[in-house]
Amino acid sequence: MTVRRLGAGLVAAALITPALAACASGTGTAGSTPSPTVTASGTASPSGAPVAGDAKQALLDSTKEISNGNFRFTLAGAGSTAEGLVHQPSQSAAMKISIGGPSSDLAMKLDVIHFKPDSWVKLELSGPTADSLPAIKQLNLGKYQHLDQNRIKGNRNLGFDFEKVDPAGSAVLTQGITEVRSTGTGAYAGTIDVTKAAEAGSLNAATIAALGTQAKTVPFTAKVDPQGRLSELVLQLPAAGQTAAQEIKMTYSDYGAATAAQKPPAAQVVEAPAELYSLFN
Repeated sequence: MTVRRLGAGLVAAALITPALAACASGTGTAGSTPSPTVTASGTASPSGAPVAGDAKQALLDSTKEISNGNFRFTLAGAGSTAEGLVHQPSQSAAMKISIGGPSSDLAMKLDVIHFKPDSWVKLELSGPTADSLPAIKQLNLGKYQHLDQNRIKGNRNLGFDFEKVDPAGSAVLTQGITEVRSTGTGAYAGTIDVTKAAEAGSLNAATIAALGTQAKTVPFTAKVDPQGRLSELVLQLPAAGQTAAQEIKMTYSDYGAATAAQKPPAAQVVEAPAELYSLFN
């Protein structure tokens, strides 16, 4: 396995791509609580009585606060986890990503910090594959590697776009809702057409293509906080080809109360070597 070949897999995994999972994370049916089904236009289906308000509009509105760029978030799926914060007032963001575990052939941990105009990443690669590649050993420095912004431009793993502050792209996903129903106070369930959601960040084009026609009716559940802001969105991806059914879960919290990311101490910073850019390009 070469560093460049390895890079393609890590990039996709860092975006929480279910197609890379080695085993299923379990399946579930979205929204088992009986309630009227509401179409995307907000009208009740023949099987249920009219519902007050527009459930889809409520979910669309729930993502607006995210665009203000002041929140904490988590992402989980396909054996990967990510957590972090976005703080638009200071033009800073931070994310910690973990892919694979102790028994994995290759496991990765990323600690990424952005404080415009700078970015840093601390990388930890482990497992038999990492141990066998000298080029990878050079990247396990135990320090933050300062990134050249010209070399990470457009890279969704190492870079960060402060014009598009949501790592999971929930606003894009909710626009694809085709059916939705209320399952309780601040709780919803339904289906999403994810065929146009490759830009969301939580799904990539290859995963969507593998789903085939199933991509148009992916079950989901969602929760909003007392202020109507999105607090949780869970996609239940059905099995596709050799990939088992997967769950992708994203959460949001601390709206308006996140703090600025912390720049790494100068003594813990080195310039990123060429091998790092090769790994992710």
